[in-house]
Amino acid sequence: MSNENMTLGIGSRVEHPAFGDGVIIGIDVIAYKVCFILYGIKNVSKENANWEVVDAIEAEEEVSFSEAEKSLIKILNTYNALNHKVELGDKWVDGQLILKPGDEGLKSKEMPIETFFHKIVMVRDRIRVMEQRINSSKLTDEEKVNLQQYITKIYGSLTSFNVLFKYKEDHFVGDKTK
Repeated sequence: MSNENMTLGIGSRVEHPAFGDGVIIGIDVIAYKVCFILYGIKNVSKENANWEVVDAIEAEEEVSFSEAEKSLIKILNTYNALNHKVELGDKWVDGQLILKPGDEGLKSKEMPIETFFHKIVMVRDRIRVMEQRINSSKLTDEEKVNLQQYITKIYGSLTSFNVLFKYKEDHFVGDKTK
């Protein structure tokens, strides 16, 4: 689909040759603000938008940020973009998680560490979705802040599992002020 002489609206999906899949989240006089799945938010000039339009949405005069955020969340959830590949640290590959009870009469539980790691990543992804749903909800700002504090504490509790991640950017991060 061509994008010549057409102003794309918020929520339009594009495929950029350098940045890959993205969604337009803002429109300026000379540029689009695009959230790319792998490269984050970038400004792309309207004149030099060298991309393929995957799904065009007609530009409206005025769109609020919350409407744009809801559209982006819906698109990311639809195309499973929130679940990017998270890698297990090399030293743990083919390892076993062993849970040994204190009572000698009980049997230990073993599972491949990859299985345990996958479950940790799923918990993280679900917390992220919950966080987005809270942010886009009709709750008051005070209610949102209160729930965000609980989410931050959950992330803080999960930092013990950061040793499993191959890349630091995939780590859990709790309260950064401590």
